[in-house]
Amino acid sequence: MSTRPLVPVILCGGTGTRLWPLSRATYPKQYWALAGAGDDTLLQQTHQRLAGLAGLAAPLLICNEDHRFIVAEQMRQIGVEPGAILLEPIGRNTAPAVAVAALKASSMGGDPLLLVLAADHVIQDAAHFRATVEAGYAAAEAGQLVTFGIVPTAPETGYGYIEATAVADSSSTQPVPIARFVEKPDRATAEQFVASGRFTWNSGMFLFRASAILAELQQHAPEVLRACRSALEHDSADLDFLRLEREAFAGCPNVAIDVAVMEKTQRGAVLPLDAGWSDVGSWSALWETASRDGSGNVLRGRVISEDSRNCYLRSEHRLVVGLGIDDLVVVETDDVVLVAGRDRAQDVKAIVGRLEAEGASESKAHRRIYRPWGHYDGITEGERWQVKKIVVNPGASLSLQMHHHRAEHWIVVKGTAVVEKDGSQELVGENQSTYIPLGCKHRLSNPGQIPVEMIEVQSGPYLGEDDIVRFEDRYGRSDAALTQP
Repeated sequence: MSTRPLVPVILCGGTGTRLWPLSRATYPKQYWALAGAGDDTLLQQTHQRLAGLAGLAAPLLICNEDHRFIVAEQMRQIGVEPGAILLEPIGRNTAPAVAVAALKASSMGGDPLLLVLAADHVIQDAAHFRATVEAGYAAAEAGQLVTFGIVPTAPETGYGYIEATAVADSSSTQPVPIARFVEKPDRATAEQFVASGRFTWNSGMFLFRASAILAELQQHAPEVLRACRSALEHDSADLDFLRLEREAFAGCPNVAIDVAVMEKTQRGAVLPLDAGWSDVGSWSALWETASRDGSGNVLRGRVISEDSRNCYLRSEHRLVVGLGIDDLVVVETDDVVLVAGRDRAQDVKAIVGRLEAEGASESKAHRRIYRPWGHYDGITEGERWQVKKIVVNPGASLSLQMHHHRAEHWIVVKGTAVVEKDGSQELVGENQSTYIPLGCKHRLSNPGQIPVEMIEVQSGPYLGEDDIVRFEDRYGRSDAALTQP
């Protein structure tokens, strides 16, 4: 066992478009409860399965700055205080994320072991996963860069492969030196790989000392390390977050840690992992990993299934009924219903690309939009008007703001709000309302212990979210982000 602290590095990037319409850019799959019977999200499960690991320390989380409050809230819900939440101003793949985490961990002292994990994986056998991680401690202590290769269950063509220098099966407890990494093969090649016993799927999970990965980055990808060091040296504290300096980080090469280091290093070793792993890269993959009923169906939400077989049926809002259907994926959200053959689930990404080309809002965002103070749902709209439901968390407050083009009516349906209008304040309770005229400087706060729920009716010639002039904001948002009221 290691005497060093073990710091989980949880990479929270990615948009998961193959799980559209649930997973979208504003709220991707890692923040949804997709696996298991409970309400825990993939991100929360990623950390929870680590409980019991020797030397476990507070995690470092790397995320897009647009998702920072989602990450912080989901960690708070499971009682985890991160060592840091590092905010990427722009996506630059996994090598910069790992470099930033290693630099940050090194600055905290002790040259810890880093366990690099994706936030959006499913692992069904958590105990076996922990045992495999601990089996890699000694090699990582000795300076090796250990990766966890998934023992193949089929000749998959959608994964990269890792070839070991010797046969390495699920009973192996010692990492085996890596011979090479192979990109996604064709079917015949994948069959040869699986038959040889030397190949595992590339999971993207790693274990190494902070100093070891920094040394290899310096040797094989110095430009990545240089840019990340500058971005971290000039970071800025933003509430509970560390915001990496934008210009320096934007100048970092966009490259995966596999390409930047693992394919070049002489220190690489692979440890086979057979723990029910899936990257849930499609609805069909989610069906395969989930618990199914006697007819082979996965049912989530308000669903009725009658004489249906081998289907994935999910409802987020409305009743979904599957009657006499086979091998379908049906996913209902607040604004989209997806109906697809299970064998076509991988093609969902192409539909998202088509919607993006058309500029359709459904490609990126749900009707529910999350903000640091709570969330709002678009209910309905017409010409020169729209209606939203707004939920403000206890103790939270919208920014002090005004609008040039719209007026607003607020009707409180739950809780009590403090409403500030042009310097004066009023309490607005349940079944009470207030009017915000065009040009009025205003703010809503929730001083209570329960969420405030209200209906907002907007009217005016322009109702876009960028019609905001912000004067004060407790969440550190600037007028560079006018789409966040």
